[in-house]
Amino acid sequence: MDLDLRPSSMTRRQFVTSSAAVLALSSFTARAADAPLHQPQRAGSGPFRVIIDTDPGVDDALALLLAMRSPELKIEAITAVAGNVPLDLTLPNALRMVEIAGRTDIPVAAGARAPLVRRLVTAAYAHGENGLGGAVFPEPKTKPVAEPAAVLIRQIIGKFPGEVTLLTIGPLTNIATALNADPELAGMVRSLVMMGGSLSGGNITPAAEFNVYVDPEAARIVFQSGIPVTMVGLDVTRKTSLTEDHVRQLQAGQNPVSQAAATIARNAIEHNRERGFAVGPNMHDSLAVAGFIDPSLLQMKEYYVDVETAGELTAGETLGYSPNAGDLRRRPGMEKDATALNMAIRGSAPTLAGTRTSPVLRDKFVPNANVAMDVDSARFFNLLIGRLSGKY
Repeated sequence: MDLDLRPSSMTRRQFVTSSAAVLALSSFTARAADAPLHQPQRAGSGPFRVIIDTDPGVDDALALLLAMRSPELKIEAITAVAGNVPLDLTLPNALRMVEIAGRTDIPVAAGARAPLVRRLVTAAYAHGENGLGGAVFPEPKTKPVAEPAAVLIRQIIGKFPGEVTLLTIGPLTNIATALNADPELAGMVRSLVMMGGSLSGGNITPAAEFNVYVDPEAARIVFQSGIPVTMVGLDVTRKTSLTEDHVRQLQAGQNPVSQAAATIARNAIEHNRERGFAVGPNMHDSLAVAGFIDPSLLQMKEYYVDVETAGELTAGETLGYSPNAGDLRRRPGMEKDATALNMAIRGSAPTLAGTRTSPVLRDKFVPNANVAMDVDSARFFNLLIGRLSGKY
């Protein structure tokens, strides 16, 4: 099911181009630029209302099972998007996980079949042709709800303003489509926790992480929306390689979730081995979900993050600006020096042929994202394997 909430008088490309420009300069970004980043602090054990936007996908499947086995989360909906494999596979894969977990009470919606302005690039090379590393499960009997994903997202957030966190573990097309359709929506989202991006190089190109690479325009809309973003990217997810021992622990679990997870994990490891990969598969998406359940698993740093959309070789790269990183880092006690915080965030230098000056994206440093910089991998796997196997 494709999403088309845009006026019929505009082409898809015209709408998204103009929307991205408006969002970049509108009150969304003014709010983000003028106010410090406040990541909501979670008191107690929840449950916390979440919508999971996903493109299952091996690690997505295990992330969904983890979420559905976690009492800290009240999953209001699961929305499928094209990414790791086409929507015709990600949607039934999401429905399969709901049935395996015994959570058919959770509405599942079909989302975008393609990125906002680009052709879909998939990752069957990593996830197998069916998205689950070749693991085969019965066709789901559960049907998706009638509402398209972006519509359902807007409905749920409108029903619970300020309460819903978006857990996005695929390309951000559905989220950007919802934001484009309702300029007030961003102000009603509690926070967004994404698996995506990287400040240390990509995994589909040297610059770009896959989820952002697939739809960089959507990712840029999200980062510029003013929603408090937590970015759980390759900087930490590369430290979460699934092992044979993890599979054995899952196989020892005596429940349908553990057995399904073991089957997916076993096939994913064999798929990687057959293709000569030295590591992995990494549990990218499961870490994003686990980091929301238990924030102490991750060490965070504030950045202003933007997305490269025009680069021939760097489209989808996430750039992290900080006045206290790299050669700009300050001595202890000087991190909040006025000179540092007044650092302008600039775009590319002007060309000799043009009259433009370097664009100033922000006249001073104000972070728009908390970026995960390190992870306690052992504790993460204790949580993941423990929940899936039924130990706790």
